[in-house]
Amino acid sequence: MFQQTVKNFNISFSALNERNSFSGGDLITGQISFELTKQTRVDVITMALTGKASVAWSVSGGGGRRGRGRGRRGRRGRRQRVANLEFFKLKSVIDQPSGGEASKLQTGTHVYQFTCQIPHGDFPSSFTGISGKIAYTLTVGIVRPWHLSKDFVTELNFVGHIDTNHPELWAPLSGSNKMTFCCLWCASGPIAMTASTEKKAFNPGETVRIICDFSNSSSRTATPKLKLQQKQSFYTHDRVSQRVVFKNLASLAGEPLRAHSSDVHAEFTLPIPPTAELTISNCSILQVDYMVEVALSVAAAHDLVVMIPIILCDTPANIHRHAIS
Repeated sequence: MFQQTVKNFNISFSALNERNSFSGGDLITGQISFELTKQTRVDVITMALTGKASVAWSVSGGGGRRGRGRGRRGRRGRRQRVANLEFFKLKSVIDQPSGGEASKLQTGTHVYQFTCQIPHGDFPSSFTGISGKIAYTLTVGIVRPWHLSKDFVTELNFVGHIDTNHPELWAPLSGSNKMTFCCLWCASGPIAMTASTEKKAFNPGETVRIICDFSNSSSRTATPKLKLQQKQSFYTHDRVSQRVVFKNLASLAGEPLRAHSSDVHAEFTLPIPPTAELTISNCSILQVDYMVEVALSVAAAHDLVVMIPIILCDTPANIHRHAIS
């Protein structure tokens, strides 16, 4: 079989940066190598560079109109929601032997250089989520006479550059909230808070500093609780059906606020995992958002919550601070 004829197939790239990532417009150079265990006739060695997004999830069966990308009914009354989006697909030839006896590759190791360019465009970053994926792949195909192409696929680490040339992304963000609840026949004093961050744009691996001012005029103890959350949103093409998943990346609890306390100032830090994916807002079927949730938790009452949206990008913060100053 051909799988036994070709051994140790490898695709390697020349690194453009320390993360070995690529972006729109980048020129990719590298080589493929493989070993043949016997003489083999090859018509052509092809290469395809593809960028695409796909989402899929199932929902309980029921009524509702069908729409583009809205899948089919599954087993036991469940329906599949499926959508696919192709950003680009480029094909080229790495090598094409002249034919006849010249198309026979000899036993041993074969190495070929290749070059290809990612199209310029606003493409989203690579991402693998619970119900969807954005992937950029390089596929090398070895085509033999009277046989299907044997394909070898590798994924690229693609980084979509977010336009961060906006001063508001590097300015402080803040939010406030207030509530009063009843205790039997008496109204409790209000609970209030203001929470702020130093900026909106962060890099994976950074730490988010949250500055809070609390006031607890109620008769109950209130406990500050903070979370860094990732929100994954998946859509069909018509946006009639969607799935939203929240993922908690970091959390902590602060010192409880005593009853009838006011003007309490506190600062907290939430680490962003170095492996956190970048914000994705430029894909119609898959979106990734981040938010800092600051809550005051009170027994037997709803939490008082302030949500601060942030973005994760690949541009160092100090570059923009220097440019804005």
